[in-house]
Amino acid sequence: MSPLPARADVVIIGGGIAGCSIAYHLALRGVQPLLLERRQLTCGTTWHAAGLVGQLRATLNLTRLAQYSAKLYESLKQEAGRETGYRRTGSISVATTADRMIELRRQAAMAGLFGLPAEELTPAQLKERHPLVNVDDIAGGIFLPTDGQTDPVDTTQALATAARMRGATILENCKVTGLIREGGRAVGVLTDQGEVRARAVVLAAGMWSRDFAAEHGVVVPLHAAEHFYIVTEAIPGLPRELPVLRDTDNCIYVKEDAGKLLLGCFEPNAKPWGMNGIPEDFCFDQLPEDLDHFQPILDRAIHRLPIFANAPIRLFFNGPESFTPDVRYILGEAPELPGLFVAAGFNSIGIQSAGGAGKAMADWIIDGHPGMDLADVDIRRFSAFQSNKTYLHDRTTESLGLLYAMHWPFRQNETARGARRSILHDRLAARGACFGEVAGWERANWFALDGQAPVYEYSYAQQNWFAASAREHRAVREAVGLFDQSSFAKYLVQGRDALAVLNRLSTADIDTPVDRVVYTQWLNERGGIEADLTIARTGTNRFLVVTAAATQAHDLQHLERAAEGHDCVVTDVTSAYATLSLMGPRARDVLASLTPADVSGAAFRFRDSREIELGYARVRATRITYVGELGWELYIPTEFAPDVFDRIMESGAPHGLQLCGYHALNSLRLEKGYRHWGHDIDSDTTPLQAGLGFTIAWDKPGGFVGRAALLQQKDGPLTHRVVQFRLDDPEAVLFHDEPIWRDGVRVGRVTSAMHGHTLGSAVALGLVEGPIEGRYEIEAAGVRFPATASLSPFYDPRNRRITG
Repeated sequence: MSPLPARADVVIIGGGIAGCSIAYHLALRGVQPLLLERRQLTCGTTWHAAGLVGQLRATLNLTRLAQYSAKLYESLKQEAGRETGYRRTGSISVATTADRMIELRRQAAMAGLFGLPAEELTPAQLKERHPLVNVDDIAGGIFLPTDGQTDPVDTTQALATAARMRGATILENCKVTGLIREGGRAVGVLTDQGEVRARAVVLAAGMWSRDFAAEHGVVVPLHAAEHFYIVTEAIPGLPRELPVLRDTDNCIYVKEDAGKLLLGCFEPNAKPWGMNGIPEDFCFDQLPEDLDHFQPILDRAIHRLPIFANAPIRLFFNGPESFTPDVRYILGEAPELPGLFVAAGFNSIGIQSAGGAGKAMADWIIDGHPGMDLADVDIRRFSAFQSNKTYLHDRTTESLGLLYAMHWPFRQNETARGARRSILHDRLAARGACFGEVAGWERANWFALDGQAPVYEYSYAQQNWFAASAREHRAVREAVGLFDQSSFAKYLVQGRDALAVLNRLSTADIDTPVDRVVYTQWLNERGGIEADLTIARTGTNRFLVVTAAATQAHDLQHLERAAEGHDCVVTDVTSAYATLSLMGPRARDVLASLTPADVSGAAFRFRDSREIELGYARVRATRITYVGELGWELYIPTEFAPDVFDRIMESGAPHGLQLCGYHALNSLRLEKGYRHWGHDIDSDTTPLQAGLGFTIAWDKPGGFVGRAALLQQKDGPLTHRVVQFRLDDPEAVLFHDEPIWRDGVRVGRVTSAMHGHTLGSAVALGLVEGPIEGRYEIEAAGVRFPATASLSPFYDPRNRRITG
């Protein structure tokens, strides 16, 4: 064995397919990494993976990473000089219900949008492609011809070989025992054979990652679950090029493997594993068989492929796979420890993800960014509590099955609920709230009508809450609505350099008079939007930053990094303040009845933010809106919030006050064309492309991060723009990621959509390339609906409702 070097450019902890892919891609770019594996390459999870290489994922960029993986594995044999076992067999997903068929048609449309060929199959055509399948109860299917399968061990070894050929060092039987920290950064590792200094460290240790990270104060939320499959004996005459079959309604996948069949499952009630830690000697190990648990899956498989009834079972396998709370993997630099990068929690799709994830991680380490927006898998999306062992155990019982569950619009997790509750939660529940969950927060999505149970009934049509949310929407447009938005992330920023730090981050000029609020973006050096938020100046050197619940950790890290080395203290005060948003044309009447403050249009202008008396409390009232109406966001010390809430409800009743949820908030903001970070805008989208150029203070002293990139874009044509759409058909339903067609050519995708109850049809925002002029259609589940496009809001384009 080679001796342990004293230094390396980058140290990678873990020799699974993800770690070896990162090593290869770092070496490909001229960096010489050191990969350390506690036992042998692939010995944790990789070795027993099924080896499926599907490419269609839930978002564009995750699909791009999976596509890259497939191309890499197909070409790797030539570079490494050794077999990978990769075969392009294609894959078939089948539907046994009308709703699942709608889902598959939507996925096929997305595939075309992402450059993946997809073909809809009738049951007869499906039988031709896969003659073993019983199609008696099948509604149809989708064939993806470029999907494939590979041998996980051979592919990992090929990546390792190619990495070594380019200068990487890979050492097995070398256990990393800790990290070296200096100046608040990870600068190397401690091992059972000595220490190694490095510019960066990558934690790619699979199911061991959570506990290792926790020892160093880093949050990596993942938990292992038992994953089952069987392999038959060789079956005489079995076709060798069968496509991979996914029958998600029956929780199964099937692939041909060297003349045998492999049957695996993603059952809805999973079995978490490793609650008390993973044995030290765990290496190429299997978990105990559980025939009782697997038998219902086998029965379903026999129905779908009758050949299983008489095929002898050669292997019953049970092995651990790690899952995250939202069933998306984890990439990026740990916000708690600069210099430590994480690639873990691949949710049983590590083989198809590892190629692209390895490239993204290498780019992230070398360039400081991954080359594309990866907010979906960014480690900063998690809150610290989500690494709680009890929370992870409970969520994991559901997470595994979500891979094959119906991907209903607005579907809510059922496990590990109630983690974070507004102080007003019980009051909302008593008034019929149906709660959804974001970042652990229980948030009222809609309020049930009289006699209606506050429970979701999922569908691809208008769901059971449609009328309830319409009532809330109309109340805000015509009278007044009250939203509990206590989940807002809130940071107190103060100090002599607070203004300079915030102004350097922000596109807008934050140097406003005290008691004014500014809407702004924070950009990266490429001009992409890293955060979309408001900043209220509450004192000469004191500011309140308010952003979304889902980006609490992400935006906090962005702010804290900017404040390093300055007289600027950042405090997360999210839990200190409840937030109530009072919105609608009668909002002023309600507020005026509760406070001695002058809230007239002349005295309390749009974007004023000041403390007022409200009941027994002192409340920061900020006149701003995300629904396109007159209104105030009220920031209330948490302990005072119940009393303030009760007073608003009582005083608002004569004015038609209606409690409102986040579904109404979404439909209202979409009618107004307000953007949402993570859907309509992201780190790949600039303010100019997003139609947010009005936030930019081009000539403010000191400039701002990203200004140079925007100046280059300002003088040239925009290749992409965010555009608002309204469907002509009032009955058509949109959600997100539907293809946008202009003059018969696919030119973009819907980024978010809801029914606009004021406008009378579905309204959407979408990212469109090229000119705006033309005849538009939006495709939903294979049907194209005529649409009207606009760069200005369909609702109140002159902002008269807001400023009145």
